[in-house]
Amino acid sequence: MTAPQPPRGTRDLLPPVSERFSALEREAAEIFRLAGYQRIITPEFEATEIFTRGLGEATDVVSKEMYTFEDRSGHSLTLRPEGTAPVVRAVVTHRLHEAPLPVKLYYSAPMFRYERPQKGRFRQHFQLGIEAIGSEDPALDAEVVETGLRVLEGAGVGEVALLLNSMGHPGPDCRGRYLPALKEFLAKHREELDDDCKRRMETNPLRVFDCKVPEDQKILAEAPTIEQFLCDACREHIEAVKRYLTDADITFQPAPRLVRGFDYYTRTTFEYQSSALEAAQNALGGGGRYDGLAEELGGPSLPGIGYGLGIDRILLAQESAGAAADPVRLDCYVVPLTAEERDLAVRLVRTLRGAGISSDMPYAERNLKGNLKSADKLGARFAALIGAAEREAGTATLRDLTTGDQEAVPLDAIAVRLGERLR
Repeated sequence: MTAPQPPRGTRDLLPPVSERFSALEREAAEIFRLAGYQRIITPEFEATEIFTRGLGEATDVVSKEMYTFEDRSGHSLTLRPEGTAPVVRAVVTHRLHEAPLPVKLYYSAPMFRYERPQKGRFRQHFQLGIEAIGSEDPALDAEVVETGLRVLEGAGVGEVALLLNSMGHPGPDCRGRYLPALKEFLAKHREELDDDCKRRMETNPLRVFDCKVPEDQKILAEAPTIEQFLCDACREHIEAVKRYLTDADITFQPAPRLVRGFDYYTRTTFEYQSSALEAAQNALGGGGRYDGLAEELGGPSLPGIGYGLGIDRILLAQESAGAAADPVRLDCYVVPLTAEERDLAVRLVRTLRGAGISSDMPYAERNLKGNLKSADKLGARFAALIGAAEREAGTATLRDLTTGDQEAVPLDAIAVRLGERLR
């Protein structure tokens, strides 16, 4: 019988990759905590309208990639394809905006998109993200961007490039002036563009810049950019963001054609790219402002900014950069040589764990050679051997599994001795 497999586009995260996953979460959480962000956990599915209204019905995610279903009461529900809309919905639902602003939250959660699986891209993928809601201050934009950089630098993903742009706002004096110019350019080149670009021209012209077809990219390189049409307020905002980033010694690349894939984005947009990955998959995450999203979801006017980082892509970049951490090693493997020493072994394991020393023991009958082989497979640094002689003397033989050196140590002193040796 063929072994069962996970669904297409998903994967099992096994040690040591799962340990790197957890370490990334812990390290990011500390960076977020230092900046005043607290964790939020939202449902893995939401009312479908949270995404159709928030992300935009013409976006690729909504039109082609969502996992949507009806429950037994006939309600349309969707597995979460991204993290921002659910967080903003929760802020509105629980009136968190009545507390001091901005509301600063972070999440680590699975996302679900029906995409074509490929290296670094899964139908269930995982994101780390933060959202800062309730302030238009460009200093907050810079703070958000900086926290993402700190997470990626700490993760060892190779050199990180920060791409920065402003998408302006939807008003007639900003994006309203730009879109006619962009449409006019696209109309002139309509027959040269592929079908996907033609579709985006009709539904949301800004999305054409997401096109990855090289021939189309050559044409789009000549298209007008929004920076030429920004209103004074949006121009002042992005220039202030740049000043704050420069003051923090953060290097960025102006990217006038950088757009994000959802309709809710306004003003500041950014993306992180890793030099350790191929160009087709080098984006580790990104984000931007979404100053009208709360209102779109039925809440008050609450400007916000945030980002999502792809954990799967970060783990891939770590490996490519040669920065994947060594597997977690067991400190001590306690081996009773006969059944008569088993109780002593159980007590010693409990004592060592209580002292903060990772330890384990065999829970099956094996000879010494088999047990030492198990210790090696577990990556144990030391073995504590307890046989008849050690039982009579109240000791254990502590063996360094790297050098082979060993010494007799009283059972009640083994935790202290191991602590010394491990340091």
